[in-house]
Formats: sequence, structure tokens, C-alpha cells
Amino acid sequence: MSWLEAFILGMIQGLTEYLPVSSSGHLAIGSALFGIQGEDNLTFTIVVHVATVLSTLVILWKEIGWIFKGLFKFEMNDETKYVINILISMIPIGIVGLFFKDQVEEIFGSGLFIVGLMLLVTASLLAFSYYAKPRVKEHISMKDAFIIGLAQACAVLPGLSRSGSTIATGLLLGDKKEKLAQFSFLMVIPPILGEALLDGMKIVKGAAEANTDVSLLALLVGFLSAFIFGCLACKWMIDIVKKGKLIYFAVYCGIVGLVTLGFSLL
Repeated sequence: MSWLEAFILGMIQGLTEYLPVSSSGHLAIGSALFGIQGEDNLTFTIVVHVATVLSTLVILWKEIGWIFKGLFKFEMNDETKYVINILISMIPIGIVGLFFKDQVEEIFGSGLFIVGLMLLVTASLLAFSYYAKPRVKEHISMKDAFIIGLAQACAVLPGLSRSGSTIATGLLLGDKKEKLAQFSFLMVIPPILGEALLDGMKIVKGAAEANTDVSLLALLVGFLSAFIFGCLACKWMIDIVKKGKLIYFAVYCGIVGLVTLGFSLL
């Protein structure tokens, strides 16, 4: 992998991790169109995912500081309830990761047809959440956190956007726009770090071999690219959700989904 390919893959990962257009789907499309196989390389995948987590910590550092400040008061305050909601949201993705990881990996290798189909599902979900007008609730409840977690678990399918699914689900439940993007981005940090840790242990134990074609320069460029574009996308997406303009991404996902389906059938 060249440094330019690493830059492109890092940029795609950084942007699409937060924008509701599916990072896994776009990486699969990029691999098919340009012959870039970075998504199949475990070491590179870990590096760019950790970079996007770091970008979340940088952009939302005030919110994270607020959470920890209240959490260490050791009382049932708003911050503690927030952490409980995040833990509840992790239950579905934890079950998928523990018991269905092999099946998910098989789906990732099934070609672009599933990617195109799931992009259309993402488009439909975003459009539906845009036009639906549920009664707005002040706080994200434990029940809502679990349902949003279910949406995150479903989004392991390539082409089904994680941020799009979780934010759209929250909007349909009536949760406030101002709080949804922040919750959606914070709830993914533990699963991503957990997956990166497990994959890293595979590499250390020799169960998975790192691609020797990926140089240290490529890894560094990929990391910096994913981090920089992740910061931009994270901040941008928070503003977009507040303004309620997800319909534009629904149109985009619909177009890309149809083109991808057509390409896969050629």
C-alpha cells in the first residue's frame, strides 16, 4: 500500500465514520473501484479506527470531561445516568461481537450487492426520520438507549451507516437533536476500542498476520488522514444534526446505493 492509498483510505474512514453514509460501505466501494485493499488489512484497519476514536475525544473533550467529573462524585446524577445509558446501548453490539463475529465477517466478503442494498436502507431510514414528527423528549431514556444500541448492532452490515442508523432511530423515538449526535459518537468509542484490542491481540498471538506491504509511512499517513478528516466530520455532523438536514444524505445514499447495485450486477 502506497502512502497515497493510505491517505485516501484514511480520509474515507475519517469522513464516513461520522457522516451518515457508511464507512464500511464506502471502503468496500473504494477497494472495488481502485483496487485498494486496506480494509482487508487488520493492522491498517485498527490504526484508522483508533484515529477516528481519538478525533471523537478531541472534538467532544468538554462533554467527556463533564461526564467523568460527575461520575467520580459517586452519586446518581445526570452524568452517571448518561454513562449507564451508554453501557446499555453497548449490550446489543456486544452480543453481536461475541457470538456472531464470524458471520459478520462473511457478509463483508460477500461483494457489493449487499453494500448497495444497505445504502438504500440507510437512505430510507434517514428520509423517514426527516419527515416523521414524534413528540420531543427532554432526555434519552434507558429504553431509548437500548433501542439505539440495537440500531448500532444492525449497522455492522456493510453499507448500513452506524451514525445514520443510531441518529435516525433516536429522532424517530423523539430524542432531542442537540443530544443525539453527541450520544451517538460517544457510544461507539468503547466498542471500537474493544474490537481494536481484540484484533490487536490476534496479531500479537499470530492468529492474524499483518500485511508486510503496509509500511510505517503508510500507517502514519493513514492515521493522520483519518484523524484530521474525522475531526472535521465529527464537528460538521453535530451541526448538521442540530439543523435537521439529514435528508441530503438520504438522497446521496440513495444515489450511491443504486449505482452500487447496478455496478454489482454487471
